[in-house]
Amino acid sequence: MSYVLEVIDKSGKKVHLSKERWKHILKHPHMHDQIEAIQDTLKSPITIRYFEGDENVRYFYKEFKDKDISERYLLVSVKYLNREGFIITSFFTNKITGLKWKTR
Repeated sequence: MSYVLEVIDKSGKKVHLSKERWKHILKHPHMHDQIEAIQDTLKSPITIRYFEGDENVRYFYKEFKDKDISERYLLVSVKYLNREGFIITSFFTNKITGLKWKTR
């Protein structure tokens, strides 16, 4: 299967973005031409978060100070299965949510 993006995330795991998920991401405002930003967010996020009960889904955040305050952070949501991850969605947001994930 060919992917739009394959990258090694900050924790050293391979993450991919499928064409189907990319089409979904493009429905969010300001996400065209953001492949490089998604890749950078996975490689060097300012924080990684999760929600209690599902540590297999992690939320990578990167701050973009040049963006409007309502879209300051890029969120990239990744689900991990069998030591690899796939991007669920990505979009700009104004807040960081979830519990801080600690690298092991």
